[in-house]
Amino acid sequence: MNFFTPTTTPEPGNECFETLYQSQHVQIERITSNRVEEGEWYDQDHDEWVMLARGTARLEYDGGEEVLLGAGDMLMIPARRRHRVLKTSGDALWLAVHVKA
Repeated sequence: MNFFTPTTTPEPGNECFETLYQSQHVQIERITSNRVEEGEWYDQDHDEWVMLARGTARLEYDGGEEVLLGAGDMLMIPARRRHRVLKTSGDALWLAVHVKA
C-alpha cells in the first residue's frame, strides 16, 4: 500500500474517505478531495488532527475564521469545533487522525 495511491477517485466536487486503521480510540483516514466547494459542516464529538499531504485547501470554522492549507500543513481540530471545507484543489490528499475518548 502507498499513501499517495488512493484506491478510490472521487467525482468532481466530492471526497472519498478510506479508513486505513481503526481501533476503539483511534481512526486513521486517507481523504481524497476533488475540487470541493462549500462542503457540509462537521461537528464531531472527538478531536481530529489533519495534514494536507498534497494540494491546497481552505477550511472555515463556525464564526467565519478561515484557514488556508498547503502541502505539509497540519491542523488540530478540537471536538465540537464546527468546521467545513470551503474549497480544495483537484488533487487534495489528506491524512486524518480521529482521537476518541
